[in-house]
Amino acid sequence: MPSQQDPTNSPAGQTVKLFDSHAHLVADDQTRYPRNPMKRSPNAPPRLPGVIGLPGGKHGLNPINEVPDVARMLQWMQDERVEGAVAVQKRMTYRFDNSYILDSSDAYPDTFSAVVILDAEDAGTPALVRSYIEKHGLAGVRLFGGREADGTMPWLNSPRALETWAVANEYGIVMDLEVLAIGGGGPSVPAIIELARRFPNLRVVLDHMLEPEVEDDNYGFDARFVPLAAEPNIFFKFTSINLDIYRETDTPARDVLRQAVDMFGADRIMWGSDIGTSSGTYKDMVQRMLDASTLLTDAERHAVLYETGKKVFVKGGVRR
Repeated sequence: MPSQQDPTNSPAGQTVKLFDSHAHLVADDQTRYPRNPMKRSPNAPPRLPGVIGLPGGKHGLNPINEVPDVARMLQWMQDERVEGAVAVQKRMTYRFDNSYILDSSDAYPDTFSAVVILDAEDAGTPALVRSYIEKHGLAGVRLFGGREADGTMPWLNSPRALETWAVANEYGIVMDLEVLAIGGGGPSVPAIIELARRFPNLRVVLDHMLEPEVEDDNYGFDARFVPLAAEPNIFFKFTSINLDIYRETDTPARDVLRQAVDMFGADRIMWGSDIGTSSGTYKDMVQRMLDASTLLTDAERHAVLYETGKKVFVKGGVRR
């Protein structure tokens, strides 16, 4: 049943369709799906208090951090009229064991598109990606490796990682990247563009807009970001992490999203809740994104909230 206050209605009364491009499922069943939590790397870029579930900031000292077991997530999606979602592996909980994500997308293939997380430097990763594609209809892969002291990620285009990029390109799936560094992911833009051009059959999706420094001109979308606009197979997720950062820095989220759409186009930007990592209820996450989209036209809003994510992860993906 839809919620009493339907969040999917625009001010004009037009129903808004929703597709969540970034949801971290976490199982209640810890016997079948044992957790293997990671500690935050000392080389990881710093986060503001109140961002991604950290206590403090405008979330307060005791933020709501809900556990999105698939059964619970299905009900939340129904309540908020979210048609589908990208189920992204939760590395901080399960590391490289993608069992729950794959089982969930296998059980509900019309609702969840799976994005696994694998070790960029593991020699077995390319073959594993191929197996996941052929057995599970994998939508995308997210690679991780070690960080340098400055927060950069040398694995992004390492020789071993390029083997996995080649498999993703062969099947035309998504390469989903979280490329963060102190000060944002802008320094990685040249490498990302080079990879997108080298592997034109895949779609490169940049999580959390590369978290630009919002205090800078153009809300951080500086000259380093401009070349990304010319690359047709590069896309961006606008998530609750971004909304948290804007809240903590008193930055108007709707102005940032307007700037991003003006720069990259609504057909290159998609909403992602980041449920399972970011704080708040799912209902709140949906409403915050709807509020952030008020400066967009109806067509732009439809693209960001629904069409772009579905096009990139479902229509263009490998499904059984």
